[in-house]
Amino acid sequence: MQIGIVGLGRMGMNMARRLKAGGHSVAAFNDTPDKTREAEEEGMIGAYSLKALAGALKRPRLVWLMIPAGSPVDKAIEGLKGVLEEGDIIVDGGNSFYKDAIRRSDGLKTGKIHFLDIGVSGGVWGLKVGYCLMAGGERAVYDSIEPVLKTLAPPEGYLYCGPAGAGHFVKMVHNGIEYGMMEAYGEGFELLKASRYGSTVDFGDVARLWGKGSVVRSWLLELLESALRKDPGLESIKGYVEDSGEGRWTVQEAIESGVALPVITESLFRRFRSRQSDTFTEKVLAALRNEFGGHAVKAGRKQG
Repeated sequence: MQIGIVGLGRMGMNMARRLKAGGHSVAAFNDTPDKTREAEEEGMIGAYSLKALAGALKRPRLVWLMIPAGSPVDKAIEGLKGVLEEGDIIVDGGNSFYKDAIRRSDGLKTGKIHFLDIGVSGGVWGLKVGYCLMAGGERAVYDSIEPVLKTLAPPEGYLYCGPAGAGHFVKMVHNGIEYGMMEAYGEGFELLKASRYGSTVDFGDVARLWGKGSVVRSWLLELLESALRKDPGLESIKGYVEDSGEGRWTVQEAIESGVALPVITESLFRRFRSRQSDTFTEKVLAALRNEFGGHAVKAGRKQG
């Protein structure tokens, strides 16, 4: 098939490469021309505008967005509305909020342009092992682009999840679960490190061991083993953890739905805490322990 890729970052460029290697004709556009030139050098069709991208594709055109969630997606779709025609297809493969996907799908119906929201998981490893794809939108449109999905994903690695928004909703929940799993691994290895065996147990060996038949085995554990082999004490890494937004959306959806998500919610809050040091909360706790029990406090720095 022919496909246009908009957004040639770490994910978008590797997806374009995987599609080209799979025999598809790929036209590529990025806001920064150097990335487009890089794609050209690798045998793709370079497009230096959305109009040029549309011109490089035969109808019905398929354009796949791999750009940051929010206004960049709306801006790209608005630009594409001026160059695409009835029957063409736009795919949002970024980490967008599922309600935005519903809105965008409805907004494109007036021009009879189809829209699919496809959550993508696989990170930088996707080029080699494939991407897990979670799709929402019209079933017939999903079926029409299946050759592309089959190339991008490993065997049985793509799924039609339902109408508009379903793909990004499933991806949102996926990322919420990921938050909880990562937090559990982090806490477990922190306990190992703090124990009497912390200086004798090889954490990389433990991660590898648990990946061999254990009920807690996962790809995340394999990645943790890789990180521990490079830096056994993780001394080169600061414990500052960002969140992409999908964990927040998961918790917000849980509140709206009245569903208890204590583990995922706490894992999100733990990420917030990682970005702070010597917080006022801890100051209050220390002061209270000193007031009611005479417990010692450590001196802080006065301001001014």
